[in-house]
Amino acid sequence: MTVPDYLSPFLVGVAELTATVLLIWAGIRLTDRLLPEDNGKDEHHHRFKRQLIKMLVTATGLLVLIIVLPVSDTLRGQLLSLLGLVLTAMIALGSTSFVSNAMAGIMLRSVNNFRPGDFVKVGDHAGRVSERGLFHTEIQTEDRDLTTLPNLYLVQQPVTVIRASGTFISASVSLGYDVPHETAKAKLLEATERADLEEGLVRISDLLDHAVQYRVYGFLTDTKKVLLARSRLRENILNVLHEANIEITSPSHMFQRRLEDADKAIPETVVQSPTARPQEDSKEELIFDKATQAEKTETLRARRDELKQELQDNKDGDKSKRLERDIEHLDRLLEARATQKKEER
Repeated sequence: MTVPDYLSPFLVGVAELTATVLLIWAGIRLTDRLLPEDNGKDEHHHRFKRQLIKMLVTATGLLVLIIVLPVSDTLRGQLLSLLGLVLTAMIALGSTSFVSNAMAGIMLRSVNNFRPGDFVKVGDHAGRVSERGLFHTEIQTEDRDLTTLPNLYLVQQPVTVIRASGTFISASVSLGYDVPHETAKAKLLEATERADLEEGLVRISDLLDHAVQYRVYGFLTDTKKVLLARSRLRENILNVLHEANIEITSPSHMFQRRLEDADKAIPETVVQSPTARPQEDSKEELIFDKATQAEKTETLRARRDELKQELQDNKDGDKSKRLERDIEHLDRLLEARATQKKEER
């Protein structure tokens, strides 16, 4: 049975359309197979690559479809121009769309100024990075909640990243003019030492009507304990000043109640339990549990990549076997972490 001549272009177009759709579908399935979602080895990298490759496969499929369609060169050129206009419009007008977030995600990856586990502050949001994707970045806040931020928001807002090598913790306090500033500085420096902070520094930040405002700084090397370090610094400021019989002043003392000469706003000395600090450490680890696990996974993945590179460059048979065992051990750890994460969902 012969096909009428007027149906031949239509059937060819349907066949080409079907073939293109099948190729796009096969490309997406192959991407999912080569970069599985929960493989544990390169989870964050695979999620980013998987989303990007799917977008490229779909765009390439549309371009190939237009090229192979049985139409005139004039119409084909018009279709390609239309596709270019659509893509241009999506990029130009998609400030709140997934296209802009995808472009922002690529930009963040190229800049690479933070990684999972880092403590970041963006606008009114602060926490440790627990996940990075093509369209969004997830942070775990001090309430242990998860906040998803569009990548476009991270590009448009200043991002503060606490350096892994350490950061300065600071606090402000107001003391009366009757307290010599040399004494105040000495006591505040003592507070930084009690809070296990290094490189203590005190400066006078302002001369107020009712008091002198001091700001004390201390260098924290373990940046995973930022929240706890801030609290400990303020706690030790209170303890040191009260032990020295130095009163912390504020306008509310003048405007709300009258203080007699013998009255002081200093509580009785309380001895802190020696078991308080370990308990506080464990509580802060619980706050940022997902971010901590993400950081550990990233560290294991980086170590595995280093061993693979060393294995490729190594010619010693015994050392190669040891490297292979270490790589297999890291793979098992990463797979176990991926399984645990999947169960927690």
